[in-house]
Amino acid sequence: MFGDHKYTLAGCVAILLWSTIVGLIRNVTEQLGPIGGAAMIYSVSSVLLVLFVGAPKLKSFSTKYLLLGGFLFVSYEICLSLALGMANDRVQAVEMGVINYLWPCLTVLLAVLVSNKPVNKLLYPALALSFVGVAWTVSGDQGLSAAQLMANVQTNPISYTLALTGAFLWAVYCNITRRLADGKNAITWFFIATALALWVKYAFSSEPPMVLNAGVSVDLLLVALAMGGGYALWNIGIIGGNMIFLATLSYFTPVFSTFLSAMILDIELTTSFWQGVIMVTVASLLCWWLTREKPQQAPEWVEESA
Repeated sequence: MFGDHKYTLAGCVAILLWSTIVGLIRNVTEQLGPIGGAAMIYSVSSVLLVLFVGAPKLKSFSTKYLLLGGFLFVSYEICLSLALGMANDRVQAVEMGVINYLWPCLTVLLAVLVSNKPVNKLLYPALALSFVGVAWTVSGDQGLSAAQLMANVQTNPISYTLALTGAFLWAVYCNITRRLADGKNAITWFFIATALALWVKYAFSSEPPMVLNAGVSVDLLLVALAMGGGYALWNIGIIGGNMIFLATLSYFTPVFSTFLSAMILDIELTTSFWQGVIMVTVASLLCWWLTREKPQQAPEWVEESA
């Protein structure tokens, strides 16, 4: 029985590992700095990916996929990691994670915009719900308030802008790279490129030198394992796992991520915060349900990330 479900189990573990990334990245960047910490994270993750997933020869990929897909991937990862690292506090860092999970709905929106196929009119309220959920979360305990929303954003406009930009970048990545990749995955090379870009940025930044100790080394290894191990296990999961189940489960990542981030960072989140997270999750599920074409297949973006 276990043999029949081991691939699905691997996919489930991958989703749980990815759900820890927001909290783990924030934990490391608090100790090593937003840029330097991110550079270390992606460097160690790259090494683990080389070991677990491998690094296919670059000539096996199309030039357009490497350049365009690589640019989008690197840009997204930098936006996400810096948004988390530069957040004013841990609660705001979790907010950045919620904003990041706008990308499933944005992926659907972009797919609809470039498609000539008829669309269920309920899709648009579902898309709106995802943005309302984020606004609800960012507004705080006062509930949905445009004034409070803007006031909170103005406390750290760079992080909020990076998080929102990252969500759009990943939506674009999911829509175009599948067509360019020809069934191949350059994730290891993209991680290496992300690490190099962050090291260049760190070299020109004013961040102080990083100090490694036993504690931060363990934290660094944990986040690298969550990233590298997550991608490695996901590759196993999509080989023979139940992709309908895995696709559905992956849409609950905002809830898993928020819960695990709160545990890792030792913070308490308000009821209104959770209400916003649930709105984003429900919106993602609705977008998938309303636009699915072949129930036996997972959404296209699931093969790239959770």
